[in-house]
Amino acid sequence: MTYLIIGLAILMLILFVAITFNLLVQSHNKVKEAFSTMDVYLKKRFDLIPSLVEVVKSYARHETDTLQEATRLRSSSQQDDLKTVVTSEMQIDDALRTLLVVAENYPDLKANSNFVNLQERLSKMEEEIAFSRRYYNGSVRGYNNLCQMFPCNLVAGVFGFKPLPMFAVEKEQERRAVNVDFELKN
Repeated sequence: MTYLIIGLAILMLILFVAITFNLLVQSHNKVKEAFSTMDVYLKKRFDLIPSLVEVVKSYARHETDTLQEATRLRSSSQQDDLKTVVTSEMQIDDALRTLLVVAENYPDLKANSNFVNLQERLSKMEEEIAFSRRYYNGSVRGYNNLCQMFPCNLVAGVFGFKPLPMFAVEKEQERRAVNVDFELKN
């Protein structure tokens, strides 16, 4: 009878480990799929940046620092390391905001159909990226919960499953409400 109880306990333990391992693998694959989806949109934005930079360049020759930074960040974003991609994509967001602020200084540029078209495409792309980031963060949250909550964390630790980073706003100023001034200036 003792052997039967020990055998059942071992069988239950093996079953628990197998089910938990499969949950971790399934969740990790969902994170990879979510990142892949986001990566598609980031690639589209990546391909759009040179066109936007070229249109702005023709109007803003003296703003080369901003343009060079956007181009440099575009190059650094094509890494395989998840943390590097997350960091460089956040920096690209900042560079694009700066680029669009530079464009605001050129009324002719704002009226240029190529620029308007690129700006609309970029805006749509940013919406798609935001949606894919939310999906990615939700997938990471589920995976990280499995990795960190008892008793799954025991299996995760044994098999080397580690929590993954989320996309998050890192700058305090980006968390504040934007002040929009509609006052007309002469």
